[in-house]
Amino acid sequence: MSSPPLSGGTRLFSGFTRLCKGLAVVLLCGHIAIQIIPSAVAYLALIPARTIPFAWNLVTAGYIEQSVYGVVISIVGLLFIGKLLEPLWGSKEFFKFIFVVNFLTFVCVFITAIALYYITQQESYLYMPLSGFHGVLSGFLVGVKQIIPDQELPLVSLLKIRAKWLPSLMVLMSAVLSFFTEESAKYLPTIIFGTYMSWIYLRYLQRKPETNLRGDPSDEFSFSTFFPEVLRPVIDPIASVLDRLLCGRSRTLNEAKGDSLGGAPLPGSDPIEASRRRERGARALEERLAAERLAARGIKEESGGDAAENV
Repeated sequence: MSSPPLSGGTRLFSGFTRLCKGLAVVLLCGHIAIQIIPSAVAYLALIPARTIPFAWNLVTAGYIEQSVYGVVISIVGLLFIGKLLEPLWGSKEFFKFIFVVNFLTFVCVFITAIALYYITQQESYLYMPLSGFHGVLSGFLVGVKQIIPDQELPLVSLLKIRAKWLPSLMVLMSAVLSFFTEESAKYLPTIIFGTYMSWIYLRYLQRKPETNLRGDPSDEFSFSTFFPEVLRPVIDPIASVLDRLLCGRSRTLNEAKGDSLGGAPLPGSDPIEASRRRERGARALEERLAAERLAARGIKEESGGDAAENV
């Protein structure tokens, strides 16, 4: 009796990039370190009252998972979503995205904790250790929304959801759970800011190497697309004001670069490049899913053949 080849059966668990595997090791080692030396949490996690002298925890907090299920979810999400995003963005841009989103997320969490302390006078907001990779995971979902917004993904058994709703669904579920468990409430600000900071980065800051321009100006990636259609007439005017206040400079620089080439539209400076990026993402995802289905079918056929030989 011959055994089926392992390469086909492990296709789903192969193809992880070197960067993702390295970051997964960092997450695992960070979790092990605080289990062995619990006092390390005070130096690695974000504790707002101690952030001024220990400013590095604005960076390190994102790579410290305090619970077992947290580190498992973070590693699995990093490996599988990274397998889709990193080949499309490139390793350098993928790492830059993680670093920037993680840092900005915990800066916002720090400011929020300080504000809540002054509003409520509860010292728990100053001394609660906050950490976790879930802000970046939320950002990954925004990246998936940008690349393959209309791709239907299986959520549970027969239920499917379009990729463009994944970030909104994660924020909504976290908000609902925060009313029932204190642990979920601790995660909520990180998830909200991780989602928003990643959208800011991809919308206005991510540089396209082929054009040296920044951002994704397509209407399909506007802020209001995170909300149901019925709310968009209310969201769009507010978002447009914030867009001009916060990000007008980035757009002006892009327009100036376009004018410097005679006003001709550059590849990537309009929604056409965004559409091409979504097509590449959808094609890459479909190829991976097809390969995994073929591998699974091959395993079943070989297992059936072995069973027939035994009979």
